[in-house]
Amino acid sequence: QVQLVESGGGLVQAGGSLRLSCATSGGIFTSYAMGWFRQAPGKEREFVAHISWSGGDISYADSVKGRFTISRDNAKNTVYLQMNSLKPEDTAVYYCNRGRYWGQGTQVTVSS
Repeated sequence: QVQLVESGGGLVQAGGSLRLSCATSGGIFTSYAMGWFRQAPGKEREFVAHISWSGGDISYADSVKGRFTISRDNAKNTVYLQMNSLKPEDTAVYYCNRGRYWGQGTQVTVSS
C-alpha cells in the first residue's frame, strides 16, 4: 500500500522560507519520479516541481523557478521542496505526487 505524507507547511511572512517534506512508503522509492503540486482556494490544482527517480531530471513551473528547489533523499524515501522568497500568491495546499498516488496535502499560507 502506497502512502505519501506531507509535512512542513505553515504560516510565513512574504519573503520567508519553508521546507516541505513528503515521506513515502510502499513500493520501491527509487523506481519512481516524484512531484509537487498545489491548489489555491477556488483554483485548479497546478504543477509546481518534478524530480526523476535519480534526481538528474528536474523541472519547475515558471512561477516558482529560481525560488523553489525540489530534492530527494532515496535513503530516507523522502522528497523535499525548499521554498524561498515566498509570495502571498504561493498560498495553497501543497500536495506530493507519485503517479496516481497523492498525499493529503499541507497548507502553506504566506502573509503580505
